[in-house]
Amino acid sequence: GINAEYGIPPHHSTRKRMARKRIREYAAKRLIQKHFPFKKFPAVKLNLRAVLVTEKTDWNELKAQNPWLLTEPLVAKPDMMFGKRGKNNLVLLKANAEKAQTFVSDWFKKELTLGTSTGRLTHFIIEPFVPHNEEYYLSFVSQREFDVVSFSPAGGIDVEEHWDQVKHVHVPTGQRLTPADFAALGIDNLPSSPERKDKLRQFIEGAFLYFQDLDFTLLEMNPFAFAQGPEGETPVPLDFHCELDSTAHFKNRKTWDDIEFPNPFGSHFLPEEEHIKHMDEKSGSSLKLKVLNPKGRIWLMVAGGGASVIYADTVADLGFEQELANYGEYSGGPTEDETYEYAVTILKLATREPDPRGKVLLIGGAIANFTDIAKTFKGIIRALKEYKTALQQTNMKIFVRRAGPNYQAGLELMRRVEKEINIPVTVFGPEKTMTHIVSLATDCVNNRSS
Repeated sequence: GINAEYGIPPHHSTRKRMARKRIREYAAKRLIQKHFPFKKFPAVKLNLRAVLVTEKTDWNELKAQNPWLLTEPLVAKPDMMFGKRGKNNLVLLKANAEKAQTFVSDWFKKELTLGTSTGRLTHFIIEPFVPHNEEYYLSFVSQREFDVVSFSPAGGIDVEEHWDQVKHVHVPTGQRLTPADFAALGIDNLPSSPERKDKLRQFIEGAFLYFQDLDFTLLEMNPFAFAQGPEGETPVPLDFHCELDSTAHFKNRKTWDDIEFPNPFGSHFLPEEEHIKHMDEKSGSSLKLKVLNPKGRIWLMVAGGGASVIYADTVADLGFEQELANYGEYSGGPTEDETYEYAVTILKLATREPDPRGKVLLIGGAIANFTDIAKTFKGIIRALKEYKTALQQTNMKIFVRRAGPNYQAGLELMRRVEKEINIPVTVFGPEKTMTHIVSLATDCVNNRSS
């Protein structure tokens, strides 16, 4: 089974620190609108209208395609994946199209500082203003072995000041909400009409199905409200904060459409990250790199998106999260030249700042289905030879575990290169679990620290 291959106990899951990627509020609302109503809850309908605006937006064309912009009061706010927009005076309410356009255009010319992050606001969401009375808080969060569902009738801008009113239930992974869960969330005791309570239950249960089925790791609505429509009261999520499990992209290509995972506000790519990003865009393979700690002593060069999550999780589980230098993957059958270029980029980063205690490099992956291990290893070995001196100066130790087509030849190449570069290289195939080399590497880091 998959857990045996990865060296994970059967009860263990990687959900806690999976590849959580934020998405824009506009993208989240498009997704939820596309998938509501659920067949199980045909009475719960949504009518979410919104537009995404950037500096390149043609306002005349936007208004022509969305005539409601000219006839309804509007809300305009940044769609940059940070919270507390209201408290930071970044939300324009009850505006007409002209005022919304001015508000957005003015912000495009400024820089904003939030905490330690400074940057420009490049994306705004504009939607109709929804008159409402009550504001509710609702969130779903993926944890290791369960999902946390939280609800409060006191949502909105001051929800944190009323956090004692937020109720939580833990739902085992893959299970649905039960009547007992709704009772624990306080729905039964709300001073609302039976019809409103029924719609609340249906909306929460439907949104939870949506959260699970589309592989969200976080879905927070603060607030959502009820608005009067042609068919009576309908729930309206006013503010969304969402994250997806990016490793599930392969199974959600059609349902996620052309979803993007933008960088958080104020974040910037290192030149090396930019380089890999450009390579990825031009390649038929998948090449990803995120530097977490340039001074970290544990560097990863991992084949496969799922494997990359497992390796990063295991490093953290063993207590070495602060030493984890990078996260990423190469997969989808990259060419020898692409693997060489990917390896060079990581080695350049890993050897840039030598540490007297030394560093470790994990070259790992699961059992490949189609990738020729020897071919990809040839690219990595070229890079290792090129960085021979830098690796020696960095006091690097290398741990390898790989299996799949032609893996014996690939592992033999790795064993030979140890003598050529005069760097310790420990090599394993499928006789060891995928994460075996992680414990060896962390032991090495720990021993060198003492």
